[in-house]
Amino acid sequence: MATEQELSDFLKGVEKRAFKRSLYHVRNEEAALDIVQDSMLKLAEHYGDKPAAELPMLYQRILSNCTLDWFRRQKTRNALFSSMSDFEGPGDDGMDFDLLEAYESDDHQAESAEDLTRRKQIFHEIEAEIAELPPRQREAFLMRYWEEMDVAETAVAMGCSEGSVKTHCFRAIQTLSKALKAKGIEP
Repeated sequence: MATEQELSDFLKGVEKRAFKRSLYHVRNEEAALDIVQDSMLKLAEHYGDKPAAELPMLYQRILSNCTLDWFRRQKTRNALFSSMSDFEGPGDDGMDFDLLEAYESDDHQAESAEDLTRRKQIFHEIEAEIAELPPRQREAFLMRYWEEMDVAETAVAMGCSEGSVKTHCFRAIQTLSKALKAKGIEP
């Protein structure tokens, strides 16, 4: 059984990554915040009594389901109000999300302004390419390489086979590699 402190610590530790993952999926900052908050509430309300070791997998599954629910609501809403411009969903308003913030450390303090600017440009280019991946590839890629989940955990969270996870990740890596090499970004 997870204590309140363990649950609180877990939620604090996963908050930023969950937000970034949701933001990649829905491409709307306010919606991503809502999804993360809803998923955290569901975890606390329904699974707060589970062992602390089970919380990461439960949370990933809840976050995925909340994201899918958001897309379903958007699809229904858009179908209902497609002819009424007052009710149309928000457009892509060019959210300014700073990936550099996630990678800041003391090592970067000694870098020149030019190096910092180039690093920031590279992170934005990588972020843009990740956002262009098909949804299932993006989800598998982010869980495996951003959340550092293993194949089995990712398969459970995505509700698919381990083979599907491997295929999605392979295709995502191939697509990202090709796109980034075309932009002159080498590993």
